[in-house]
Amino acid sequence: MKNLGATKVREFFTSVCADLAPQAARKPAGLIVTHLLPDRPYFIESMATIVDLRAIFPKPKTLDPNVKSFLSHTYPVEVISRDVVSDPDKCLQLVIKYGQGHPIVLADIGGYFANCLNFLASNYPGPFLGVVEDTENGHQKYAAINPKCPVVSVARSPLKNPEDFLVGQSIVFSTEALLRERGDILHGRTACVIGYGKIGRSIANLLHARHVRTVVYDIDPVKCIDAMSHGFFVAPSLEEGLYGAGLVFCATGNHSLKEDHFRHLENGSYVATVTSSEDEIELEKVRKRYNVKHIHDFVTRYSNEVNHFYLLNRGQAVNFIHGAAVGPFIYLIQGEILASIGRLSGGKVANGIHENSCELRQAIANKWLSVFSPNSFKR
Repeated sequence: MKNLGATKVREFFTSVCADLAPQAARKPAGLIVTHLLPDRPYFIESMATIVDLRAIFPKPKTLDPNVKSFLSHTYPVEVISRDVVSDPDKCLQLVIKYGQGHPIVLADIGGYFANCLNFLASNYPGPFLGVVEDTENGHQKYAAINPKCPVVSVARSPLKNPEDFLVGQSIVFSTEALLRERGDILHGRTACVIGYGKIGRSIANLLHARHVRTVVYDIDPVKCIDAMSHGFFVAPSLEEGLYGAGLVFCATGNHSLKEDHFRHLENGSYVATVTSSEDEIELEKVRKRYNVKHIHDFVTRYSNEVNHFYLLNRGQAVNFIHGAAVGPFIYLIQGEILASIGRLSGGKVANGIHENSCELRQAIANKWLSVFSPNSFKR
């Protein structure tokens, strides 16, 4: 198993769990949806000190077989489809199967349980203590349903900023690597970045630093002004943003490109996403209108009588091709997730969407600095 110093990682997580994750008198049951990558066993091992971890639900497109094999010796690992978590009765059966009526906490990524959450909260045969959500698109999904149980979101935490910045950098790295494998480069193409959130901003700034002409499109006027202040041309419409763009980065987590947008893509353009295709592009509808040909392990050509374009990594987050590594910075937000799970385990959080306090985040940051940064930065 690859690691970034198992001793340091365990030291950090142990400290967070001991000092910042309140221990309930009786551990609640815990279920987790996660990317099953080489860095996850340490996090999962630590989560199991706070809850009675009953099952791991890996995201199928980011499932490392070696990690699955390793964890399967200790925990049930079950790949679940979005069809299951979109059906309230099937989702309830799944949660009951593992929770068995015990008090339960869910750790989510991408809003897997959002469609069924209120049904679960009302029908689970035991205390439903709540959900911890990691991503912005998941945050939006939970916020939209007016949750009838507690949801602690870390999606907008400042502790996630380093991860989001480095994810943006890795998106550009993987995109350029694929282009170079095809004898092409970033330079000479105009790039359109759809979504100027934290990851989109990172992508745009790196492209700009690499002397790639970059256009930004966002539906939020505040973000548009922010992009303009950084010297980007902001397209007044998505169609105008796509015009002439040889590179398109989808970074909204909320269907950047819908069915009718694909006809506006330039011939020969490359499309890369920062999250799963289900959340970022309406790919199933597009497949019905285009001829699809896989010309490389990670490059698919879509063509019809209107245009042709190349989709990278079959519409999944392109940086996962190269492991999506962001170094030890990933442990910052994982530490906050652990603290949030501990917070829910006490059963005293009100219904609705919650974020953690600045004081808690500063405590996590100080623990991280004491473990991962040079001695001169220790707190």
